Amino acid sequence: MRVGVEEDRCCGSGQCVLLAPEVFDQREDDGTVVLLDAAPPEALHGDVRESAALCPGAAIRVEEA
Repeated sequence: MRVGVEEDRCCGSGQCVLLAPEVFDQREDDGTVVLLDAAPPEALHGDVRESAALCPGAAIRVEEA
């Protein structure tokens, strides 16, 4: 799995950080998503997929390997 984010689409809801804190974080100044791991381990794939599905700004891209 490869993960990418489009910062300009992020609305700062933080759902991704709640679901997968090992993969996503937020900037303190504006709440924009920060990608911590573009190739997360398989154990986190379900959480990353759910984060992408629930992202209100559709800012998370997931590519399956």
